[in-house]
Amino acid sequence: MKHYLKYVIAILFLFAVAGMQPVAAEEGHEAKVEQEEGELNVKELILDHLADSYEWHMASFGDFHLSIPLPIIVKGETSGWHIFMSTRFHHGHEAYEGFYIAPDGKYKGKIVEKNAAGEEVRPWDFSLTKNATSLIISSVLLLIIVMSVAGWYKKQAKSGEKKAPKGFVGFMEMFIMSVQDDIIKPCVGKNYRKFSPYLLTVFFFIFFNNIMGLIPIFPGGANVTGNIAITLILALFTFFTVNLFGTKEYWKEVFWPDVPTWLKVPIPIMPAIELVGVFTKPFALMIRLFANILAGHSIVLGLTCLIFVTVNLGTVINSSMTVVSVLLTIFISLVEILVAYIQAYVFTMLSAVFIGLAQAEPHHHAEEKH
Repeated sequence: MKHYLKYVIAILFLFAVAGMQPVAAEEGHEAKVEQEEGELNVKELILDHLADSYEWHMASFGDFHLSIPLPIIVKGETSGWHIFMSTRFHHGHEAYEGFYIAPDGKYKGKIVEKNAAGEEVRPWDFSLTKNATSLIISSVLLLIIVMSVAGWYKKQAKSGEKKAPKGFVGFMEMFIMSVQDDIIKPCVGKNYRKFSPYLLTVFFFIFFNNIMGLIPIFPGGANVTGNIAITLILALFTFFTVNLFGTKEYWKEVFWPDVPTWLKVPIPIMPAIELVGVFTKPFALMIRLFANILAGHSIVLGLTCLIFVTVNLGTVINSSMTVVSVLLTIFISLVEILVAYIQAYVFTMLSAVFIGLAQAEPHHHAEEKH
């Protein structure tokens, strides 16, 4: 474990140090988070922090901003492929090779270009954004953790020893077995071993990214699981796992459920409801994870903004609200650690339940068992 982490930490450190670019803030840089009268625009600030970006902002010191530039990979409508670093945009205030970050409109915050008619259009965008970079980093770290634990068991198998795992390996075994025995096995049923690799992967992927999102410094702080594109892909994986491995009895219950005939013909009321349920289940998974993680980040940011919102209300009120803001932010952050586990637990449990329902057996088999 230490052998792998030593190199990963060194690479991340060099990447962060080499990529930090102190850039002088241009006039009007803070306009997007301040209203015209100079007051803090809380809504814009929260949305700005939750949104994805083409650079990894680290900190601001007066007129200087430390950020990690990320690679921009785009294919223009007529100009072809372009690869450059996000520093070319100077925090979104300049254009480069005809591309720029839209300051407003339906493409706000996205890379756009002008077509022959002068209209603002989106190029093919394969850029490595903050969320994508965080996704790669967290996935690599998770793989290192899992492979190091697996390596310990391989060594034990080769040596023929049967030692009880201790320390980190013992903790991971306890964690994995709790998910296996408390979630997967009872929810899926007798075929649980077939789906355990997928469900364990989903659980630890969500949990690890949730925890990484709570860390305010690099490489944490990205809103990965609060991005609906990520939760959509996770829900689609569950959707295809459920329906591709569903038994004949499962599909029979969808298209010809065991209800009175008049509910199936001539108007297929129940089959229609069951078919809609096939799609609403993964949709619920997607929205639940996205909304809960997004709400948690929003609450923490909103509580932090209390300090700045009350600046003009006097020293006493501002000092009092600062104390309240700090205490509540710490409390909510601790709650978010629990929520990080709960959301991974709920997503995995519901996925396991849906998979278990799709493994339905013919009723006469169930009767023979009884």
